Amino acid sequence: MTDYKTRRKIMVDTQIRPADVTKFPIIDAFLFVPREKFVPDGKREAAYIGENFQIGQSRVILEPRTLAKLLDALDVNNDELVLDIGTGLGYSSAVISLVAEFVIAVEDDSSLASEAEEILSEIGADNVVVEINKLEEGAPEHGPYDVIIIQGGVEEIPGSILKQLKNGGRVGAIFIEKGLGTAKIGFKLNDKINWRYSFNAAAPVLPGFFKQKDFAL
Repeated sequence: MTDYKTRRKIMVDTQIRPADVTKFPIIDAFLFVPREKFVPDGKREAAYIGENFQIGQSRVILEPRTLAKLLDALDVNNDELVLDIGTGLGYSSAVISLVAEFVIAVEDDSSLASEAEEILSEIGADNVVVEINKLEEGAPEHGPYDVIIIQGGVEEIPGSILKQLKNGGRVGAIFIEKGLGTAKIGFKLNDKINWRYSFNAAAPVLPGFFKQKDFAL
């Protein structure tokens, strides 16, 4: 029988701590959440690999290092409301639920969303609500949010998403440009987003987050 608890500890000790993630609530969350439950059936043995985990076309569960560093840079507090865009099978939302007050998880694939709800309920993550909606539309009815995090790459973030962020709030995303990825944290002040480089990362660009191309006649 596989000892997943030991695998979680090895993941934290070899992938997360060496990445300069030092906040104890984040480390504790990664030690607690059973990542193996949030991957497709038959692939649990690969749940703790140190790379993005494919769950569908252009969709991944972010590698533990990337998710941990994003949460560390966003500095999520236990009294904050978080919008988690592209939750997939719910792993990111489960981790975030242990450091935030409440999480709204958005997923556009109804089968993934249904599975996410079941697994989140099974592990007792009762402060997460899964909404089925286009990823680029978010969940405006529950906002504004203290923190928005996007579980995949972006070329640009639609204004409709950024409008859902409170003034004083933070947004984290992996920007992809010419094949290279950069994780950035945006701080919203006076309705404007000021972006800061955080670290290098990679992820496929999510549907709805490609840059709109200009067409010339």
